[in-house]
Amino acid sequence: MIDDRTVARVARLSRLELSPEELDRFRHQLGEILEYVQRLNALDLAGVPPTAHVLPMANVMRDDEVRPSLTQEAALANAPAVENGYFVVPPVIAEDSPE
Repeated sequence: MIDDRTVARVARLSRLELSPEELDRFRHQLGEILEYVQRLNALDLAGVPPTAHVLPMANVMRDDEVRPSLTQEAALANAPAVENGYFVVPPVIAEDSPE
């Protein structure tokens, strides 16, 4: 079983301020989680291949196909500033930036 001191340390590392009631509740919950992990560690998994997901998954993204899109003029129509067909944005790196 996990003790209050360990829960308080984890809470401090997580930048959480716990009330005494929360400390007691989380001690109980974390204890149950650790007990379950111990049960999982006791399983013989010698013939089980590593998996990233318990269910077989296929690529869920749509096909990458060419479709009509905005024209350059339409894309720039609501821009606050445009120059030579491009968006004008503030510089990210100034010429006189400190090294």
